[in-house]
Amino acid sequence: MIIKKSSYGWLVCVLLTVHLFSCTNKGDGRMPEIGFLDAFEDATISQARDGFVAALAKAGYVNDSTVRIKFLNAQGDLATLVQASQSMVAANKILIATNSTQATIAAAKQTKTIPIVMMVAPRPDIAGLQIDGEKPKNLFGVYEVLNYLDTSVVVMQRLMPQIKKVGVMCNQAESQSRDALEVITNACKRQGIELVVLSVSSSGEAQAVTDALLAKNIDAFFALPDNIIFSAFETISRSCEKASVPIFTSEAGLVARGALASYGANFYQWGYQAGVQAAVYLKTKNTKQLSLQEVANRHFVINKKQATKFGIELPMGFEVIE
Repeated sequence: MIIKKSSYGWLVCVLLTVHLFSCTNKGDGRMPEIGFLDAFEDATISQARDGFVAALAKAGYVNDSTVRIKFLNAQGDLATLVQASQSMVAANKILIATNSTQATIAAAKQTKTIPIVMMVAPRPDIAGLQIDGEKPKNLFGVYEVLNYLDTSVVVMQRLMPQIKKVGVMCNQAESQSRDALEVITNACKRQGIELVVLSVSSSGEAQAVTDALLAKNIDAFFALPDNIIFSAFETISRSCEKASVPIFTSEAGLVARGALASYGANFYQWGYQAGVQAAVYLKTKNTKQLSLQEVANRHFVINKKQATKFGIELPMGFEVIE
């Protein structure tokens, strides 16, 4: 189910609540029910959802056959995200899977008992999800740390040694974005690269902020792991394409959408890794069998079309996206 923002949003929320209360975890007495919460719709992040479902299916938990997965997407609206997470808790789902930082935070604020399996989010302490130095006892799944971004800067300089000035936009309201910016800033200093940073607070500002960065004669744009960048990436990409400025990133999904190259997590595998955890819980009903794990799969990816445009030979060890 996708929750769409419109003038009839209040009616959608009412219908959603009625639907969820009628579809509790008990269901028809045969199939457990999982809630899957997305904060927004995005072509990159949705790969994690696909991986999660595939992992469950491989373990024998096939959607609408041996398990029911109720997908809810807040489409970037915070009030809808909170309402959706509340409804999942009220419907007594056996488990809640959360895709992205905001979804994980929203679910963690609503329940301390239903297991939450997170994905596409940083380690709980980075995300501000610790209480008295500890993560919520019902929070499990797969997280990311940000030190790998150092390698992303090295990749940028390896593929285009002439780069001296890099533009970045950062959502200062998002802790992951601030932490990522700090890592990138330090890495660029070590490599002798000037970093130009402008703030962005919504996807609607992305066009103006991108144009402002391009006006500063940057040699490349670095796309941080930021939800605003994910949702506005096509806008960013069009402006950079027109200015012949390459985009580097830490997200392989953005390479498929027009960035030149990346080093970072494979989102499908990230979701798959989280799905394995969910399958363990469905089998054992024991949270002692669950854990928080760092994402296991990171890889180098390059966009062949973009590489050709910028005169770059396809490097060994990179996955090539046509």
